Amino acid sequence: MKVTELLAYCHELLEVNAYQDYAPNGLQVEGKQEVTKIVTGVTACQSLINKAIALNADMVLVHHGYFWRNESPVISGMKQKRIKSLLANDINLVAYHLPLDGHLIYGNNAQLAKLWSITDETPQQNSLVRMGRLEYATNIEDFIEMVASSLGRLPLHLPGGPVRVQKIAWCSGGAQNDIEQAIEWGADVFISGEVSEQTTHQALENGIHYLAAGHYATERLGVKVLGEHLAEIFGLEVIFVDVDNPV
Repeated sequence: MKVTELLAYCHELLEVNAYQDYAPNGLQVEGKQEVTKIVTGVTACQSLINKAIALNADMVLVHHGYFWRNESPVISGMKQKRIKSLLANDINLVAYHLPLDGHLIYGNNAQLAKLWSITDETPQQNSLVRMGRLEYATNIEDFIEMVASSLGRLPLHLPGGPVRVQKIAWCSGGAQNDIEQAIEWGADVFISGEVSEQTTHQALENGIHYLAAGHYATERLGVKVLGEHLAEIFGLEVIFVDVDNPV
């Protein structure tokens, strides 16, 4: 199908205009005008691009693309090598950042709720930070074990909350500072991807558990299920490439 048609569909599906983002959403590097094979992944790193080249893909679809706010506009070094690889092989680079965190079906946060069987009860429906409830209160250690099993990595646990937990707040990626919102909503646990030094004290002194479950680990699902959806709707070949990252 034509790249322009695919982009128009994704733009409407992900409600791109609803977000004030830190990077351009949609097409970032232009390649072939027709697309039949897409490689999806979290970040448009060189490893992912090399895999797309090896698979003869027409498009790379990611959550983390290029041209971030306050980033140097000079195309040199690592950025030059990545973009040169895409252009030399006529591969489109398409990225969706906040729209792929916040979408209520295909977003990272929606997929995490599904993964952890959390009923979303967020007070502010347009919030990237989500709040919900487990069906039953569970021991915090059992909950941590479930999160670890589902993401394939053990989260860093900063204790502070009750022994048994039920009210869960979460936000994928680097949203550790949003623990303040979770505290305001009365969550027992807040989960995000990364952690800061002060998060330890925020959790302990405000009676909430914090789980740093990995930026990459909490943002794998959105782009994967979006790719699966595009494959189903348009009959495209879509391959998710897992370039693991310990952060």
